[in-house]
Amino acid sequence: MPNHTYLFYDLETSGLNKSFDQVLQFAAIRTDLDFRELERHEFYVKLNPDTIPSPGASITHRISIATTTHQGLTELEAMERIHALVNTPGTISLGYNTLEFDDEFLRFSFYRNLLPPYTHQYANDCSRMDIYPIILLYYLYKPGSIKWPTIDGVVSLKLDNINQANQLVHGQAHNAMVDVEATLALTKVLALDKKMWDYVCGYFNKKIDDARARQLTKAFDHHYEAVLLQGKLGAKQSFQAPALYLGEHRHYRNQTIWLRLDLESLPQTTPDTIAKNTWAISKKLGETPLLLPLADRFTQKMSSDRKNISEANKQWLQQHPELFNEIIDYHLEHKHPVYPKTDNAAALYISEFWSPEETRYCRGFHTATPNNKAKSLPQLSNPTLYDLALRVLGRFFPDTLTAAQQLTFQHYLDSIYKPHNPPHDFRGEAHITPEKALTEISKLKTERALDSEQLALLVEIEAYLN
Repeated sequence: MPNHTYLFYDLETSGLNKSFDQVLQFAAIRTDLDFRELERHEFYVKLNPDTIPSPGASITHRISIATTTHQGLTELEAMERIHALVNTPGTISLGYNTLEFDDEFLRFSFYRNLLPPYTHQYANDCSRMDIYPIILLYYLYKPGSIKWPTIDGVVSLKLDNINQANQLVHGQAHNAMVDVEATLALTKVLALDKKMWDYVCGYFNKKIDDARARQLTKAFDHHYEAVLLQGKLGAKQSFQAPALYLGEHRHYRNQTIWLRLDLESLPQTTPDTIAKNTWAISKKLGETPLLLPLADRFTQKMSSDRKNISEANKQWLQQHPELFNEIIDYHLEHKHPVYPKTDNAAALYISEFWSPEETRYCRGFHTATPNNKAKSLPQLSNPTLYDLALRVLGRFFPDTLTAAQQLTFQHYLDSIYKPHNPPHDFRGEAHITPEKALTEISKLKTERALDSEQLALLVEIEAYLN
């Protein structure tokens, strides 16, 4: 068994689209399980020719194109390094809100650079955690652990606000290393309560999470009830909602489905209004939402009105079994809509897993010289994998491509910079265009109070795009 270590990490990115944006800065600190630092890593990443930086993201993290150009690795080099770090045997990779953003962002970045996108979740005794849902548990049930910042009377659990309120570390917010240091410092404080820390860590262990789910109380029939805890539910809801287990999803087999019980609209549901009047939440083992027993100590922050609505809705579901079965069928059968012309870089969730032969090819691709990378392209019969490999070469080794391959890559770039029909991701969201970025810059200059550094960053993007 490998020695387990924590890898606290953070990303700063060119934008929020996981399929088309890219990492611009990566920082990580590896520690032992007592949070003693073992190593740290920090680097910038050059802007890809097919990446258009989001102006809003740029004035937030303040990373200039010049900085990434002069100091950065190529994205291919960066992803190879990051992939090795998170796949080091025994690594528990974690950060602040990493499961909802950073981890998925890396998944797509690995995928388009021909690296296995999921191995850091399970292989070589590796796993993942996230401090953000943990902080929700401490806020609700161990409120004396830290100082809780508020904005307009509402708690704010953003990392920079928690950092300022508790004076954890000094430095610019949204700098990757500063955020890593703040997350590590916060974790050290939380872990002082060892019993609580060990308990919350169990939610990211699939076996423990599954065992806890099986101990939940049955509401009726085979339907268990729980309190779902998730940041998306919002501070006004105390980040929690009572819910009823509907069953395992019939197509996404690693997910269970939970029906929110605190909605006033639920009793107005008809067969034609299930989508409108009901709200189901999916749950994967070892990930959010966290499942808590529907006990008084876990529902103390829930209003009596919400509790009464929940109880009434459980009775209503039992009194309308046929309609309840239709609600169950709807949510267990529901599939996420997929944009029919999804770009290959965004096809991670809708493509078949790579075959063993294709996986071996990708391993060889990374160890080959640039010329041998290019020579290996004809081996690929999978058109998506071929396109991804060609784009890697087009971005980083364009001189290795044949004239026909260079033309193919140029057509792809033209679809972004001359966008009659820009690439779309699997949800149908379009790749940001130069026109959209320039419009956003004009809006930011008019509507936001910007400092001189932020204005300079926007001028730099304008020059880059023009």
